[in-house]
Amino acid sequence: MRKERSHITSGSNKLLNILDLVVRVAGEGGQGVVTSAEGLAQAATQVGYHALTYATFPSQIMGGPTWTQTRVSTSEVHSAGDELDVLVAFNKEAYDAHASAVKEGGVVVYNSGEFTIEDDLKSFGMPFDELAKSTGNPRAANMVVIGAIAFLVNMPQEYLEQFVTKRFTRGRTNDQQIIESNITALSLGRDQAKGSGFNLGTLEDAQMPSVDQILVKGNEAICLGAIAGGLDFYIGYPISPATTVLVWMESNLVGPGKFVYQVSSEIEAITGILGAGFAGKKAMTATAGPGFSLMSEGLGLGWMAEIPIVVVDVQRGGPATGLPTKTEQSDLFSCLHPAHGDVSLPIIAPGTVEECFYAAVDALNWAERYQGPVILMSEMAMAERAQNIPKPDLSKLHVESRKVYQGSNGYMRYEGPGVTPMPIPGGPGSYTANGSEHDPIGDTTHLPERHVQMTERRFNKLNLLKDGHYESDNPHETIAIMPWGGSKGPSQEAYQKLREKLPIGWYYTMYLNPLPTSLLEELRQKELVLVPELNYQGQWSSILRSQGVNAESITQYTGLPFKVSDLIDRIEDRINSYTERKVKA
Repeated sequence: MRKERSHITSGSNKLLNILDLVVRVAGEGGQGVVTSAEGLAQAATQVGYHALTYATFPSQIMGGPTWTQTRVSTSEVHSAGDELDVLVAFNKEAYDAHASAVKEGGVVVYNSGEFTIEDDLKSFGMPFDELAKSTGNPRAANMVVIGAIAFLVNMPQEYLEQFVTKRFTRGRTNDQQIIESNITALSLGRDQAKGSGFNLGTLEDAQMPSVDQILVKGNEAICLGAIAGGLDFYIGYPISPATTVLVWMESNLVGPGKFVYQVSSEIEAITGILGAGFAGKKAMTATAGPGFSLMSEGLGLGWMAEIPIVVVDVQRGGPATGLPTKTEQSDLFSCLHPAHGDVSLPIIAPGTVEECFYAAVDALNWAERYQGPVILMSEMAMAERAQNIPKPDLSKLHVESRKVYQGSNGYMRYEGPGVTPMPIPGGPGSYTANGSEHDPIGDTTHLPERHVQMTERRFNKLNLLKDGHYESDNPHETIAIMPWGGSKGPSQEAYQKLREKLPIGWYYTMYLNPLPTSLLEELRQKELVLVPELNYQGQWSSILRSQGVNAESITQYTGLPFKVSDLIDRIEDRINSYTERKVKA
């Protein structure tokens, strides 16, 4: 019996137009799960659609349950989506784990070469690997899958062929052969889907944006931003999910005066960039929670000696080894106060892939401006997320460099309450970059009045960083949502739906420490600020409360991002509960 989908307009044979498509590809590491989903996103964005991907996988290199979700839309998207229009299951385990997430009227495409299921009127099978091998390219199973998905939403074949041609034109002698085999695989997948009798409707035509767009991942955007910000020196140690920053830098941070190196530990990484920062270079490393813990002593030295450096913390589930390939926002306390003693490091935490680019530029600028360590906080879901963003206009970037001393020897490096010009080795002037408490020239001292003077100097410099921008909407409302980092996207979608029926406002900034002065003033006036964040302790709301804001967290610590639908329910419940308490009081 020929199966027909429910996406048919009542009283008509016309298929519905699709404005938003959510596809999840699931299977085992090494089966082409990630490349299938990301390939769909690439093909879509090349013709003007908006796309966002989310990937989750186990810590082993090959094998283990893996899935990647792609959302394609005619308008801007902020999250990977909740319910699935299409599930592609490479094995039985993937089908069992994810079939329940397919919404009413959705479709499951499964690898019939691996397993079979009973006819459930929402699934059809095709032999992914067998079809790929028939093209002469056994690695083309992902193209078979993309072709099938494209048919289900009536995406023109020419879109896919343009994508394949662009992707595999690399100047090799066999480029054309590879292109043709992949196009054949796309056609086979399309034919298989056509024969199934399933169709979701027609994905509405995209409108090419007025500005050039690029599809880029969060870690890549950080790298691009760092280079645009003038990065000279990068060293790192491999650790998930920050390793791709090191790999990218090894290939792209090149040219006169540029240096990249893989060291033997995170301790060597932090001490190496401290040396580079002392020598006048813009220096950066990237790590994750366990590595960041090892850097705490070096970060304290950078704060005490006032050396400009940037450390990227790509957060993962913790503590200890924890969840190396899952996402979390649980390092905020550690990043804010990483060292013993009185330390409060500047923190920038981007919430989108586009913000990752500008956050890297700003982190380097901040380090140069206040002359000390700056922490750029990302997270696994952001690192591995691919998203289309406007191509940055490098001519409009503001890039800062530290004030350099141009006088003579005898310079008082640490004199006064604020930033002073920094001597560079080999240039005029000199000082001791001392990790002990010191006097204005850098000599060690234990005098109480000097410790007071220098402590106040170090904290006073943070005032130079309070000019960050922020977002606000409905600022007159007494209750507001304020997410941070990667929770921005789901929170934004939830807010856009909630503001239609609830009196609620919106605030967001990626500049967490120090907060923009006017933002903090506004937040202190709110009756309640709700903070969606991926940790158990409610870290950001705790920090806000310490600054006089009545903040409460909505927490999740599953290793996965928020679902928009869950956030809507939890925010509604929290507001209703607060309103009831207020009435009773």
